[in-house]
Amino acid sequence: MAKEIVKLGMYLGIGGALTFKNARVLPGVVKEIPLENLVLETDAPYMAPVPKRGKVNRSDYIKFIAEKVAEIKEISVDKVYDVTNKNAERIFKF
Repeated sequence: MAKEIVKLGMYLGIGGALTFKNARVLPGVVKEIPLENLVLETDAPYMAPVPKRGKVNRSDYIKFIAEKVAEIKEISVDKVYDVTNKNAERIFKF
């Protein structure tokens, strides 16, 4: 389904669930989908990423999601920030 979403020119929002140890499908999706089609989200106030799981989610926890995306894609976290920030700028026109 993610590949079909990308074909439509849409983006996938990736949140804290990516960092959960029981996340089985989502890491594979992140690996296969181009970074240019991903945005990062916090799902605040719920679903805080590991290592903050169980706490109220905050926007500054997005760094843990970015780190996990970088690990999965085997790229730098700076690259993840750069591309996903540009994606958000395009979506929200700011």
